[in-house]
Amino acid sequence: MSDKKDKDLPDADELQKMLQNMFGKLGGGVSMPFPAFDGGEEESKEPADEDSGFQVRDADALFDFNYRPRDIKAHLDRFVIRQDEAKKALSIAVCDHYNHAKFMRGQEQEHGKIPDSIEYQKQNVIVVGPTGVGKTYLVKHIAEMIGVPFVKADATKFSETGYVGGDVDDLVRELVQKADGDIELAEYGIIYIDEIDKLASGGGRSMGRDVSGRGVQTTLLKLMEETEVAARNPNDMKGQMMAMMDFQNGKDQGKDTINTRHILFIVSGAFSGLEKVVKKRLRTGQIGFGADVVDHPLDEGLFGQVNTQDFIDFGFEAEFIGRLPVRVVCEKLEAKDFVNIMKHSEGSLLRQYEREFAAYGIQATFEDSAIERIAERAEKENTGARALMTVCESLLRDFKFELPGTAVSELKINGDLIDTPDVVLEACREKGMRIDVAKVKEEVDLYARDFYEKHGIRLSFEEGAVTLLGTEAADKGRSVLQLCQQRFKDYQFGLKLIQGNTGVDEFTLGVDAVQDADSFLSNRVVQSYADANEAKQSRKKAAPEKKQEEAEDKE
Repeated sequence: MSDKKDKDLPDADELQKMLQNMFGKLGGGVSMPFPAFDGGEEESKEPADEDSGFQVRDADALFDFNYRPRDIKAHLDRFVIRQDEAKKALSIAVCDHYNHAKFMRGQEQEHGKIPDSIEYQKQNVIVVGPTGVGKTYLVKHIAEMIGVPFVKADATKFSETGYVGGDVDDLVRELVQKADGDIELAEYGIIYIDEIDKLASGGGRSMGRDVSGRGVQTTLLKLMEETEVAARNPNDMKGQMMAMMDFQNGKDQGKDTINTRHILFIVSGAFSGLEKVVKKRLRTGQIGFGADVVDHPLDEGLFGQVNTQDFIDFGFEAEFIGRLPVRVVCEKLEAKDFVNIMKHSEGSLLRQYEREFAAYGIQATFEDSAIERIAERAEKENTGARALMTVCESLLRDFKFELPGTAVSELKINGDLIDTPDVVLEACREKGMRIDVAKVKEEVDLYARDFYEKHGIRLSFEEGAVTLLGTEAADKGRSVLQLCQQRFKDYQFGLKLIQGNTGVDEFTLGVDAVQDADSFLSNRVVQSYADANEAKQSRKKAAPEKKQEEAEDKE
């Protein structure tokens, strides 16, 4: 009995194949040792990221790092308009960070270890600024230029370990995935966390466990300094089973932890409400005789006066905000900035719209008058550069819907289109129809030419008949040539009769011929017999008179 049970149980090889098949069906296959982390932000998955030229280099190439801050800023100027101070601060922080990493790697290779006497405070960065001003773009293009793996995530997706939500350690593991499994290179990557202000607790200490605010701040603390993160998530069954199979097969799993010493952390947020904290502090500091009563500027002017205590009062742990020594302020964009973005940025939204219209065979061009009006409307949206898409989509939606498939091949997007889109759209419809009529005319002429070659009778069509044929063919989903062949299939017989009766071999077909071809032909045939009889009678009547004239001429 026990022997039968043993035969029913799979051996080690069979069990491994079963597990491989199971994990393959679950998704990702057994070839992906690191689970993907969903940062919950669509922006990190846009095609534009894939087309941006991002290419991860190996670790040795990375440590030929020889960029200067002005080099990085010049690169950022190609993609992000304005934000000069933010670009400078980020460029300096990045250069200092990777120059130090390069120095430390050299010391480690030379001495076998990092000298204890060398200390360095990592220049992690916090970026403050309203939505849509280019915070993500700045960081993404820095990583692209340097060639390090880059991970972006939304802070609201995290929870303290052991609770429902994302594990912040997965961010570090995703760096390995972005580095194609190269753990050494991943240890020098950049992690960008957006909406970090959502982790603030509002200044009041909550009772019990806080799974989305202070707890996550505490978990991030160790990552931002230096810690070892397991290359495989201990709570991920798939990763652990694969590790077990690799161990059973004697495969070298390589380094199984990721050190965060040289991973640069950049966090950002709109920090709505922080201005109230700063304003309260500034107002309190003015209490007393001789204090200047000044209205402090809002927005970027006030953000520029933010200090560490303001962040603590906003709801951040002192230890957490202390790990972010570099403070960068991004300014709110104005209409003139939107104009520059559309006209000069390499990632201009206008290029996207031009490509989209070009896919339908339409050449779209944006004139300065339209760009200025779009910028003015975008400023009123108060969502930064993202408002450009909102404005353009609303203005051009009907043009994208109606013009593709027509013969309109050019669309000038100017001030008139922005101010009176309905009028311009109607003009485009009429233009499209006129050009369509020209195309219909070509098919009609082709039918007439073929009719003449076969039957020796010339046909021509009035403009109204051509328009009607084109409309009917479009409604029925047929070609104009097919419609003519069906509509006038018996015309050679009737027109031959007319030709025999009257000698006429050229016929013009109008709207009535298209609307009721049979009645039109029948009437013309009957009329041809009447004309023939009348001509015959005229000839008979004219014959005696002609003979009399001839006799008189002889006399």
